Amino acid sequence: MVDYCDISCETGGFAEEKDQAINGLFGVPRFRDSPKTHIKAENRQIADAQLNNSSYSSEVPGFSPATEWVRAKTTDETLAIKNNAIVKDPSLQPAKIYSSMPRTFSKMKTGVLLINLGTPDAPDSGAVRRYLKQFLSDERVLDINSFGRWLLLNFIILPFRSRRSAKAYRKVWTPEGSPLLVYGQQLTEGVRQKLQELGTPVVLGMRYGNPSVGSAIEFLRKEGCDRILVLPLFPQYASSSTGSAVEEAYREASRHWNTPHLQLLEPFYDDERFIEAFAAVGRPYWEQQPDHVIFSFHGLPERHVQKSDYTGEYCLKQPNCCATLCDANRMCYGAHCHRTATRLAEKLGIPQERYSISYQSRLGRTPWLRPYTDQVIAEMPKRGIKKLVIFCPAFVADCLETLEEIGMEAVEEFKEAGGEDLQLVPSLNSHPQWVEGVASLLRENL
Repeated sequence: MVDYCDISCETGGFAEEKDQAINGLFGVPRFRDSPKTHIKAENRQIADAQLNNSSYSSEVPGFSPATEWVRAKTTDETLAIKNNAIVKDPSLQPAKIYSSMPRTFSKMKTGVLLINLGTPDAPDSGAVRRYLKQFLSDERVLDINSFGRWLLLNFIILPFRSRRSAKAYRKVWTPEGSPLLVYGQQLTEGVRQKLQELGTPVVLGMRYGNPSVGSAIEFLRKEGCDRILVLPLFPQYASSSTGSAVEEAYREASRHWNTPHLQLLEPFYDDERFIEAFAAVGRPYWEQQPDHVIFSFHGLPERHVQKSDYTGEYCLKQPNCCATLCDANRMCYGAHCHRTATRLAEKLGIPQERYSISYQSRLGRTPWLRPYTDQVIAEMPKRGIKKLVIFCPAFVADCLETLEEIGMEAVEEFKEAGGEDLQLVPSLNSHPQWVEGVASLLRENL
């Protein structure tokens, strides 16, 4: 936005003749008393530019990326500039200063918090029990009354599931530790290196287990970060994952007397960088020409997606309700999953009749999103499908649900049903294209 001023006001030492002062270009919404860029023009060429404001001249710097961006341009070029052009410039971003904000806001150091679900500290029943207790005590995960949740957790789930889950964890545990944590740390380090020139600290926090979200925020605060970009590493929105992670971030941030400013990044289920990265990982598997491809997503109870429908009349009540995104299902996990699968299939050139969408990892007897992955896999050999490839695009890092549930259990079940070969496509982990994709997502907000 470029405005003319009738008189030059606080032009930072520039000549005050009205034909030499243009203001308004800043790259932020213009409010009363908002800082503006004053531009000195000589022979219709921008000779100099300086940020200033009559009311807040002592509170804002004398320059910004916008002032540097217009230097050496002609006045005609400057008049044609739109804020979104500055945003798209790969080397400069508009300054994030808003009216009534003091100078310190523009100087806030920004940190990045990546959040994933979590993992036990060790593959033994004690550590797994502690992890499951924290995980399943979350009312966004087990969304039943508190007394019923306590009974279910302490008398059914923990006594029987802890030992069984620990055995499964031991199958996938690496010398470095839990795969989810190892890959998460590798991603964090890769993104940190990509953002090194900006001096931006990047840290990983787990919603459950260690390193905790609280410890991650504490680290960023000690680094002097007053603003924190929060990226939940869940491509598709669900209240039990993204919603819980966001709630925890706000809860932990609120423990600080000087509460950091949190900025949340939205789910990236159809972001081109996410799709391109997963397609890059999966392309070699599709090029082997399997008989069929399954996009297997983590399951959710049906009641969870129904609660995400603000209308109460669409999710699981209309035919093919997840096939197309609309206002009623814009926060629906199932609709996000379908969108991810469709985009991946299009990117890889997989015909519609050659792929299926299903849901895994169900818990309990209540209805979950269908069809169930284990049942779909068991039916495939009966349809003459002998070679199967499975993507798990609800996960950005390999974990128990991908490596053991699909990479081991599903392989065995498929062969027992008459199949010949089932291959699991690795998750994004710390793939270079994914590291750059995450860094790119963050740069847009730094």
